[in-house]
Formats: sequence, structure tokens, C-alpha cells
Amino acid sequence: MLRAGIVGLPNVGKSTLFNAVVANAKAQAANFPFCTIEPNVGVVAVPDARLAVLAEISSSDSIVPARVEFVDIAGLVKGASQGEGLGNQFLANIREVDAIIHVVRCFENDDIIHVAGSIAPLRDIEIINLELALADLAQIDRRLERVRKQARRDPDAQAELEILEKLQPALDSGKAARTVELSPAEEAVIKPLGLLTRKPVIYAANVSEDDLAEGNAWVEEVRQFAAKETAQVVVVSAQVESELLEIPEDERADFLAALGVEEGGLKSLIRATYDLLGLRTYFTTGPQETRAWTIRAGMVAPQAAGVIHTDFERGFIRAETVSYEDLAQLGSMTAAKEKGLVRSEGKDYTVKEGDVMLFRFNV
Repeated sequence: MLRAGIVGLPNVGKSTLFNAVVANAKAQAANFPFCTIEPNVGVVAVPDARLAVLAEISSSDSIVPARVEFVDIAGLVKGASQGEGLGNQFLANIREVDAIIHVVRCFENDDIIHVAGSIAPLRDIEIINLELALADLAQIDRRLERVRKQARRDPDAQAELEILEKLQPALDSGKAARTVELSPAEEAVIKPLGLLTRKPVIYAANVSEDDLAEGNAWVEEVRQFAAKETAQVVVVSAQVESELLEIPEDERADFLAALGVEEGGLKSLIRATYDLLGLRTYFTTGPQETRAWTIRAGMVAPQAAGVIHTDFERGFIRAETVSYEDLAQLGSMTAAKEKGLVRSEGKDYTVKEGDVMLFRFNV
């Protein structure tokens, strides 16, 4: 399951956004720093209208969407890497996630205090990024001390030493570890370290209701900054997300349209996270259930089958495959087969977004 950690300074709207996207989460959203003492975790279904269409075609008894786990991590402050605020207790939580959603305050509200006393998104980003970089640097320094001793007699340690010595200067200057180019093999060596600044980032620019459609000058600052490190920016409004919870589901689209947007923050964040991590969705469907499965781009059919069960990958024979678009247009698997649109794909087939698959395998 995909895990995304929501981070940011205190009172930027993290817990409000978390409560809204998770809907039934119990995170406290109060107007004072450190109201999130333990990381709150919520699992949400990935919105996907294709599931209902496939379920109707197959007369499925149930629908099982893909899921994303959001982790609401307490607000960091300047000096967190040295234990300020609630310190490393929360930095450790970030090491466990696949991607970081960095919430940045881009709205004025005299009733909600800012921990730094003013609204300045780039300053806020710099504070968080520097603390994460310092935490990584401390970890790299500790690791280097150990690896240098081993490198004299261990070729693997020597290889790790060279990678760590590439990363150390960047972190020492306050840059993110992801700015250092590494080969896939080098990446695998340092993966166990769980470096915070190596994780992909989405900046969630939290705006007022009035700025959701067009953004504002602060959002543009965040976009320009993110472009330099090839990060993504999603404009969200924790205020709007909270209001959506009070509106019947069938009226939400009209409410969003009145604000000039087509989708809420949950869909935007999940879509951006999938894109950032190179994730794809394929489907299985039948009388018992219609289900969405999440895979990484480039996976071949046996690997995709292995997401369901390792036995499927080991005993893979072939995959009967049809695109969602073809199946939805024709309305039945029988009609798709008659049109020659259901293909028998082998072990080298690269699964595409929206494929509907039935795996044949040996037990």
C-alpha cells in the first residue's frame, strides 16, 4: 500500500487537511503547535469511477478500490533536527513513507497564528527542508564513521563509502539528497537508510477558498521553487475540504464547480502522488468482485500478477487482457472477445494503465 507522509510547520493546515481527506480520521486540529502528538494514520480509497463501470459489466458483488495510507506527522519547527519542538521523534516517522506531502501555508487568517509570525512560504519550505537535510546529514556522518573502518577490507563497504561521500557535501550545504544523481545500483545501496530528503516531494499549497481556482502570488513562489527541484505542486484548500464533508456527495461536484475547480484535494493529491512515484492501476473483475491493483510503471504481466499473490507470479502462464476503454465501450467481455479486443499476453507484456486482466497460472 502506498504511504504518504503529510509534513509542514505547525498551523499550516496539515491536520485539517488530513482530517478532511481521511474523512473519518480522529486527528485533532487545534490552533496551537504540536496538537498532533502521535502520527495519525488514515487509509483512504483511491477515487476511481472506472470501478463502478466494471462492476456493473461483471455484476460484481463487491468493489475493492486501491488504497493510500496518509500519515499526519506533527508540525516541525526550526531546530527539529537538534531536538527542538518535538524533534527527531517525528523525523523518524517520515522515514517510513514512500512520498512526502509538504503542506505550505499560502493564506492569510488573523485567527490562525503562524509559528514564525508571518506568511512566507519560501521561508517555511526552507526551514522544513533544512531540518530534514540536517537530520540526513547526521545519519550520513554516523554511517560514514562506521563504513570508513570497514572499507579497508570490505569491497561492499568501499562502494557504500563512495556513495555516502557523494551525498555528504550536498547535505552539508543544506541541499536535498535527491539533488545528487545516483545509479539504480547506488540507489539500492542507500535505500535502507531511508533518507528523508531522498524521498519524492509534493508541495501542497494550502490556500483560502477564494484562491483555490486561480492560486495567488504565494502559490506562484512555491511553483517557481518546486520547478528548480522538479517537484510537483498541488493547490489545495483545507478549508474547502472541510466544507465538502458537510455537503451531500451528489452535490459536491456542483459546489466545486462554483469555486472554479473540477476535483477536490484528495483526488488531486493522489493523482499527483501516483504520477510522482510512477504508479499505474490495472483491474480484475468478475461476479465476486471488481478490484483495482496498484503497480509501478514498466512492470510486466508476471510481476503485476505477483501483486495479487506470489504464486501467480511463480506459476504465470498468460494474461487475458483488454483495455478498460474497449470493455466499457462494448459493455461485456463476450462482445470484446468477439471484436478480437481480448488479447492473450505473455511474460514479456508490459502492463498498461487501465488494463483489465485475468491471469492463468499453474499452482
